Amino acid sequence: MAQADSKVLVLGTLAGVAGIGLAVVCYQGFRSRQRGSCPGSYLNRPYEPRTGVMLTDGPGLPRGQAEVLERLEALIQCVSELKDEMKSLKNALPTLPDQVREELRARDVARRAGPLHRTTPTRRKRAAGAIAGATAGGRSSEEAESEGGYMTALTDSEEEELSDAEQRDEEKPADKLSVLLERIDSLHQGSESDKRGSLDLLLEHREESGQNSAFLWRLIRAYCDVHDVSSTLEEKKTHAATGKKVGEEAVSLNPTCAESHQWYAIMCGIMAEYDTVQNKIKNGYIFKDHLDKAIELKPQDPMSYYLMGRWCYAVAQLSWIERKVAATLFGEPPSATVEDALNNFLKVEEIQPGYSKPNYVFLAKCYRDLGQRDKARKMCQAASSMNTLSKEDEEAQKELDLLCPALGV
Repeated sequence: MAQADSKVLVLGTLAGVAGIGLAVVCYQGFRSRQRGSCPGSYLNRPYEPRTGVMLTDGPGLPRGQAEVLERLEALIQCVSELKDEMKSLKNALPTLPDQVREELRARDVARRAGPLHRTTPTRRKRAAGAIAGATAGGRSSEEAESEGGYMTALTDSEEEELSDAEQRDEEKPADKLSVLLERIDSLHQGSESDKRGSLDLLLEHREESGQNSAFLWRLIRAYCDVHDVSSTLEEKKTHAATGKKVGEEAVSLNPTCAESHQWYAIMCGIMAEYDTVQNKIKNGYIFKDHLDKAIELKPQDPMSYYLMGRWCYAVAQLSWIERKVAATLFGEPPSATVEDALNNFLKVEEIQPGYSKPNYVFLAKCYRDLGQRDKARKMCQAASSMNTLSKEDEEAQKELDLLCPALGV
């Protein structure tokens, strides 16, 4: 409520009270002239409490005048109470606009902080209708603005009381997907049961969000997570095969999504554990192609360089027979050296120092293979200083336990 509106309200009310008070004064003058001819009329006795003027009709008054006196008596009592209320209101009005503004500001901040809040057309229509109705009814422009402002505040309050179901209906699909993906990312960082719950939740929303690349690459990741925590070989193979199919769908749907290429490459690497030699080599080529694409699309992602380093190191360790088989099946064997692997692991450290325990372990192995034992020892010490948080960290720790004694750490 604006300060000008408050003043208009106070002046209008005081004018009304003044009019009623003037009528009462006139009436009291009339009664004082009657008391000489009607001795039965009297005022309250001096020793009684005087909360208001009490008029009692004498025996000589007609019945109609007695009824009028009774009504005026009640009116005078109301005027007295109204004066007290107006005094309290007048004292409160100077701070009232600030209180209203603060309350509305606090509500607006709280409402905007919520992820489900959206301004709806309904609110704007109601506020505009209230202002238009006030103007059409012949009120002044100030009254119309006051009415409109009040109605807008009122509908803001009513908006906050919408049920959860109504809020979900008003929520945009993109915002619903964002909330879902945030929850999925949180579950990915959790326990084994959280990872399984993440996959279940994604499958529940597959039909409605399956054409979104951000959704699909997280589904590939979820299959990878559940593969890692599964206990039976059959279950692992099932999740790996299904995840690879989802990866094919994801990179076809959106070839410019780096994460889709990255996680599809990972699933190809996982499937190599369960395939024939021919399919292992084939998946190795697919792995490399999609990692190259992921790095091209997102060159500052350390995970892609770590995976590329792993691929280069594995290829560098291939035997002569394995290279011959690859050349026979595909015409050209994969080619990579330990130096290539080292450069990728160093790139990881450049982008994000202390990226992971496994990255330090592979740096140590590369330096060892290249004869740089001092640097290899430093990498072992760096790996030993990091906590073991995942299954991959556990595997890295097992290699570290064998590597450190060999290097004299």
